[in-house]
Amino acid sequence: MSAVELTSPRAPERPRRQLPPSTFVLFGATGDLAVRKLLPALYNLACDGALPQRFALVANSRRPMEDEAFRALAADAIRRHSRRAPDEAVLAEMLAGARYVAGPCDDPDLYRRVSQVLAQLEPAGERPPDRAFYLSTAPKLLRPIVDGLGAHELHEREGAEVRIVVEKPFGTTFDEARALNAGLLSVFEERQIFRIDHYLGKETVQNILALRFANALFEPIWSRNAIASVQITAAEQLGIGSRAGYYDHAGALRDLVQNHLLQLLCMICMEPPVELSANAIRDEKVKVLKAIKPPGPRASIRARYADGVVQSQHVPGYLGEPNVPADSRTETYAALRLTVDSWRWAGVPFYLRTGKRLARKKTEIAVTLRPAPDLGFRNEAGAGANQLVLAVQPNEGIALELAAKAPGAGMRIEPVTLSHDYEEGAAHRREAYERLILDALRGDATLFTRADEVEAQWRVCDPVLQRWQTDRSPLPQYPAGSQGPMQAAALLARGDTWRAI
Repeated sequence: MSAVELTSPRAPERPRRQLPPSTFVLFGATGDLAVRKLLPALYNLACDGALPQRFALVANSRRPMEDEAFRALAADAIRRHSRRAPDEAVLAEMLAGARYVAGPCDDPDLYRRVSQVLAQLEPAGERPPDRAFYLSTAPKLLRPIVDGLGAHELHEREGAEVRIVVEKPFGTTFDEARALNAGLLSVFEERQIFRIDHYLGKETVQNILALRFANALFEPIWSRNAIASVQITAAEQLGIGSRAGYYDHAGALRDLVQNHLLQLLCMICMEPPVELSANAIRDEKVKVLKAIKPPGPRASIRARYADGVVQSQHVPGYLGEPNVPADSRTETYAALRLTVDSWRWAGVPFYLRTGKRLARKKTEIAVTLRPAPDLGFRNEAGAGANQLVLAVQPNEGIALELAAKAPGAGMRIEPVTLSHDYEEGAAHRREAYERLILDALRGDATLFTRADEVEAQWRVCDPVLQRWQTDRSPLPQYPAGSQGPMQAAALLARGDTWRAI
């Protein structure tokens, strides 16, 4: 069966992007990420008319299954998790030619069978389709998959582009990340490798570049001259759920700081690129990371959630969660104070924090400006420092917090907020994975991390992790449902405060 033709009757008014024919090979196709995010993302791209007209889906996981059974599983996943109610005609059309190849990723014979299916889907005599191999698998399977693709010469094809998309976490230490990069680059070229960080696909994150470089209002003040501090927060209300097997080996610093939060910091701090191309933007992000020194013991803190109350319900502490070892020393909260030793940012503290079981779910970047001379407003409660707040999740938007005169007699100052809510255009906005999958099919690596970028991120975090590994002092605790550990206040410079979660 050849690749299906996608006519996308749901959105005929939207012009189709003229992407070349493509085959999408999804390893780990029955896993949680594929079921909740990747398969629905592919459907929504098909519904928008964004996929190529000749598009084929090949799926793999260990579970034995016929093609038709996988199509039913994929359809059910899309019906349950798609951001919009599925159009059954588009759904049936997208999955009509889907193929399934069962087998463990460390079985060399799997790649022989994948090669056979690809040959059946890609008839000779036509323009050879581009191929995208998406690894929605455990990190330990990256090297076996890469080696298997290389051994069966699936990493290249004359007349077509071949790309590989790799999910995080990308290693657990600097040495491990460097070894993974070496393994990838032993088979694929850097231009073929797309290391995914789904935070970079969020609308607010992408808008940082537009906000900074397309507005004369912000660029002149975007430096140590006007900015006093920056806080980057990724707070989660949930605990670890059923993820103890992963989380207890990762912890908060590896899970969110090393990748997501450092990427957000780079977007805030990078210099204007010479052009809006993938490598030009990533060049500037690497310069930022190289300018960051690993934080010392007084500039980093870890903690773990204890029993507490979340949404009026008592919840157990981390050590009481299923499958967490009683002697675990894994942190569920991590906070750093970083400095970027560059001309633009010298002396500005950057506060990064993330944690599980905090007061609510919230990811934001708060840029605090230096206060104006008081001129008689010193005692006015509303005359604090201005803040620009970029809300990443759960609600995406931008807010500028200013001081203004309150209505009425006298000169009384009150805070006011100018805001833009991205939810107003939610009906036409793609989710992060939709954007990133489409960019991978197009070969646009702007929102993906490069090898040197990943290694530079690990150079910041690795010394902290090594220090924590040898530190046997008791971990600070914080009640579930709270603002986090009180010890985090010690990271702040005089006059700074943590924003409420």
